[in-house]
Amino acid sequence: MDVQLAILCVLTFVIHLIGTLAYAVRIAGVRTRRIAVSFALFNILVLISRTSNSFQGPFLAKRIEDNIRHGVAHGLLGDFRWLLLSATLATVVGAFLIPTFQRIFSGAVRHFQVHRSIPQLLMRGIFKGGLTQLKDAASLPAAENVTQLRIGHGTSYWITLLNIIAVAFWTIGVFAALYAGYLNPELRVTSSTLSSVVNGLATIMMFVFIDPHMSVMTDDVMERKVPEAPFRKAIVWLVGSRIAGTLLAQALLVPAALFIVFIARSM
Repeated sequence: MDVQLAILCVLTFVIHLIGTLAYAVRIAGVRTRRIAVSFALFNILVLISRTSNSFQGPFLAKRIEDNIRHGVAHGLLGDFRWLLLSATLATVVGAFLIPTFQRIFSGAVRHFQVHRSIPQLLMRGIFKGGLTQLKDAASLPAAENVTQLRIGHGTSYWITLLNIIAVAFWTIGVFAALYAGYLNPELRVTSSTLSSVVNGLATIMMFVFIDPHMSVMTDDVMERKVPEAPFRKAIVWLVGSRIAGTLLAQALLVPAALFIVFIARSM
């Protein structure tokens, strides 16, 4: 693995780590009864994810252009496999960090509720006992959260399956479009703009089915219509399905790229 590929793997890792930690934000919002504030503060990390995403695309496109220019016919698919593996690793790490992150994030929400200053919150986290707070909040996922999965599902199998498919398509959207441009260099500009063909399906599933389902469940827990245990169980299932989705992405990358090539040629 060269330096450029290592940088791309790190950027991919950051993007998927933050995406996984979003589940902890829902838990923190329920614990603090401050859903809106929780998501507003999480947008700071979303900025980091979007910044990583804005660098990832051009870096990867440049790598593909170099391969095409130098006539390199092999190895690029292996690069994408490494990137997808980074996505899976980030999701697994994020899953183990959820208990720690939700404790730290809950404290940040309570601090912001009192002082209402993002700069002061950041200064407190960096300079005023941030490492101590991290040490105190550090915790592995409770074993019962996994063993209780045999008792009930927490969310429907349909939503879990949709989440696997949506994460898989969202993971490979940009990768498939760029790889399609490598497979068909004459139409690589057209292919690179067709990531929405893959991402669009993921977006529809997330915004029409998955997010509304989780939002309703979150509101029910907030209003004490549903106990927190099924909600946490649903989070565990969704995190597990997210890991499965990144693994499924490995199998879908080439078919999705070939489909984009077909669309580009048919336009």
